[in-house]
Amino acid sequence: MEIRLQKWLSQAGVASRRKAEELILSGQVAINGVTVTELGARAHTDKDKVTVNGQPCNVKIEKIYIALHKPEGVVTTVSDQFNRPTVMDYIPGEFSCYPVGRLDYDTSGLLLLTNDGDFAQQMTHPKHETVKTYIAKIKGRPAHNALENFRCGVIIDGRRTAPAEIEIIQKAPHGSRKEATGFANTKEPNTIVSIKLREGRNRQVRKMCEAIGHRVLTLKRVGIGSIKLEGLPKGQWRLLTADEIQECIADCD
Repeated sequence: MEIRLQKWLSQAGVASRRKAEELILSGQVAINGVTVTELGARAHTDKDKVTVNGQPCNVKIEKIYIALHKPEGVVTTVSDQFNRPTVMDYIPGEFSCYPVGRLDYDTSGLLLLTNDGDFAQQMTHPKHETVKTYIAKIKGRPAHNALENFRCGVIIDGRRTAPAEIEIIQKAPHGSRKEATGFANTKEPNTIVSIKLREGRNRQVRKMCEAIGHRVLTLKRVGIGSIKLEGLPKGQWRLLTADEIQECIADCD
């Protein structure tokens, strides 16, 4: 993780940020042996070496683990070139962290953020097969064979998906399409399903549902491994508990 040099010195206990700026401007600080005198300089906590008057300065970064209920219409990036809202807009500025994996722009639900690179790697690496749980409203009512095809894996983007889980939670009552989906007016029943995946391919839930003939109308992620969204309002965040963090690490071992 890259942080400003004065923040590095402050977190390392060398000086306050204001005093750290004075140390930098006076040429007493170096990154990888090169003296730095610019306040905008940044150093990477995983690969750079910072010294003050020749003495090593090791940053002490408190590890942060956050669960966010991401709203629809928000991009899962630290910044966006089109000035769209990002998930970082919902996290207090004192927390220096980044998203673990992604959620589509038009998908809501559970997103994890951290500054712990090892934790992020464990949660996203395919070999760990971290289970991600979704609730989706899909167009129409899938037949038994469509559900079985989904469970066995379908072809998307030229490759078959791994086996997945899908269960019908609720068959929505018949009504106008406008009532059920917010679109224009025709008869259209819809279905609420629970889906569990152990992959993380691009827009995978939506593409798998389309592959069995049932377009996704709304999609929410409600679980990542043992971490659940339940009780967290949309747009709100919370710190993970120590037990949740340990359970995630244990699941990946």
